[in-house]
Amino acid sequence: MKSAKINTNEIEANAQDDYSLDKVPRDKRTMGWFSVTNIAFGIATAIFYFQMGSVMALQFGAMNAIISATYAIIVAGILGTFIAYLSAKSGMNVNLLSRGGGFGYIGASLTSFIYATNFIMYCAFEGLILVSAIHTFFPVIPEWALIVFFGALVIPLNWFGIKQLDKLQKWSLPIFGIFLITAIVVSFYKPSGYEGAFWTYMPEGVEVGGKALLMCIGMHHGIMGLTALLASDYARFLKPKDTKLGSLAIGFIPQIFCFGVMGGLGIWFGVRLGDPNPGVYIVLLLGMGGALFTLLTQLRINVTNVYSASLSLSNFFENIFKFTPGRRFWVVVSGISAILLMLGGIVDHLDTAMTFQGVFLLAWAAILVTDAMVVKKMLKIGPNFYEARQEFLYKWNPVGVLSLVVASGLGTIAALGYMGSFLESTAAFFSAILAAVLTVGIAIITKGKYYTHSMPEDIHDDDRIA
Repeated sequence: MKSAKINTNEIEANAQDDYSLDKVPRDKRTMGWFSVTNIAFGIATAIFYFQMGSVMALQFGAMNAIISATYAIIVAGILGTFIAYLSAKSGMNVNLLSRGGGFGYIGASLTSFIYATNFIMYCAFEGLILVSAIHTFFPVIPEWALIVFFGALVIPLNWFGIKQLDKLQKWSLPIFGIFLITAIVVSFYKPSGYEGAFWTYMPEGVEVGGKALLMCIGMHHGIMGLTALLASDYARFLKPKDTKLGSLAIGFIPQIFCFGVMGGLGIWFGVRLGDPNPGVYIVLLLGMGGALFTLLTQLRINVTNVYSASLSLSNFFENIFKFTPGRRFWVVVSGISAILLMLGGIVDHLDTAMTFQGVFLLAWAAILVTDAMVVKKMLKIGPNFYEARQEFLYKWNPVGVLSLVVASGLGTIAALGYMGSFLESTAAFFSAILAAVLTVGIAIITKGKYYTHSMPEDIHDDDRIA
């Protein structure tokens, strides 16, 4: 009786923490594909994508920005679809998938920690855009006070996990749509700073293709890996019958919107209004409504940033230090960390942060997809399922760990310009291809020895990779 009581308490605690330390049981995967896609869609409505599109268009030409956005949709969409599918089949997010997907349970902890820091950094970047917009209308309020207030606001919005996020994103999406359409309509009545069609805009001395296009692609690489990997935090709650359709929707719809719609509008706004900063031109178009629009979009994105960061920190500290205070504790830590980064001026280091992030995250995504589709499925090396429990796993698996260390290390060197201008702009893609090749090679050499040291008996047939 005592054992049964403990198990029940553990199940209840895990459910309350949104299964941050274990896979979602099959009977708890009850969310339809539309609800899960809607939550993942929160990242796609960030004003950050406006800014990327505007900066690319004004610096490197509208057509180069459009071509690069198309590339980002395709590559991130494919990676996101595969990762969402693996997550839906296993009930695990990428932190847990990595344990049985080539890294071992200690090796996966390293990816979890870096993943968490990426989300916390983006929470700070997005938060500063919001603070800037609000401060424009209320300059009497010190920026540090706005940082603390809006940084802390995402903590209660994350308190009740995936269900609360679903409700927040559902009721806020129509309001977001109204603001967005209003901004587009109003912009037609503003005199354009460029007389031609917006897609023909090209700065003096810049041509379509070449270095300008590579620069745009390099900028997109800084965020593509994050949007692809993010799908797993929500796809694990998909109903089993929605696995295929849901994976495709979660993988592609957010990418189409963030790089295509939001990025495309950023190109259009930037060219017409002659300004790369959406914090300026959205307020110019909508006045006080622009500040409210910014508030809504940044809250939508930052609740997902803090949610994913809390899951990753839970995994890291549970694996390394056996410290399991619960997901809500890490929500608070993530929120406070983002506030400190904002107060410390993290935005001054945006380029450096995005360079390393793009290299690391695309390499990680490539390893997970290659391990599943090539190593496990095609070559039949290692188990054809995912296991996250430490008692069945090795601490380290060289397949993922060595591939990630070598690929991201060389990718970072390339990004710093030590391997020529071409690889400097395509460093993240280079690291992803190298990671995929190394994953296959090391798996063949080690013959799948380091995936599991014993076979669990409770693997469901539907959890296996088809």
